[in-house]
Amino acid sequence: MPAPFNAFKQALKQGDTVFGCWLGLADTYSAELMGTAGFDWLVIDGEHAPNDLRSIMAQLQVLEASDSHPVVRVPVGETYLIKQMLDAGAQTLLVPMVDNADQARQLVRDVTYPPHGDRGVGYALTRAARFSQIADYGTTADDEICLLVQVESVKGLENLNAILAVDGIDGVFIGPADLAADMGYMGNALHPDVQDAIMTALHKIHAAGKAPGILSTHDDMTRDALEAGAQFVAVGADVLLLSHAAQALAGKWRDTLT
Repeated sequence: MPAPFNAFKQALKQGDTVFGCWLGLADTYSAELMGTAGFDWLVIDGEHAPNDLRSIMAQLQVLEASDSHPVVRVPVGETYLIKQMLDAGAQTLLVPMVDNADQARQLVRDVTYPPHGDRGVGYALTRAARFSQIADYGTTADDEICLLVQVESVKGLENLNAILAVDGIDGVFIGPADLAADMGYMGNALHPDVQDAIMTALHKIHAAGKAPGILSTHDDMTRDALEAGAQFVAVGADVLLLSHAAQALAGKWRDTLT
């Protein structure tokens, strides 16, 4: 029996556009709820949400029953963290702060079994291999792992061509908030200079045959990104959806008293 088929990776390879949402509440109940909403993919965020290995694994478990593909964002591109996330069952990883091709090459090795990579061979004990029930996991897993890297700095954009030349990278995600800050526009990802840099990068990623990705909660930016070739597009975050809806509801009824 081979490793589970990664439909998200196949969709990107086919050039499909898939819409997603961020999961930052770090809770299985809300993750399960989001899995019923109809998104193609959901990011379990290990960088800016209070998640750890066990909470990420628990969310992977509840999302297995949904049609939304889980993408795990690790807090940093460290080999040991990547090994743990893959063994816990993640098949698609999003790695932040990739600034150069050397980092990208090591990440490819991190998600690949020997002799071509550094992933530890202990799958018989893991959830990824259904606790040794997937006998062919070791020989088939590499093909079903999807590696997405985040380029979100001026340095990263300068090295984008070299990063795109690394074999084994499935997609490149442009991080608007960090890029804006690095360009001197903290909190203003909609600044024309930042938008120009983002759209230029998305065009370049698409032209290189990799899948371009973006997070955008502004409709005009989302449309521009789609026109620039973006394929995996996150259009919201559970924290923002809850926060904004709650504030609007509270304000609606509080305003009736004034």
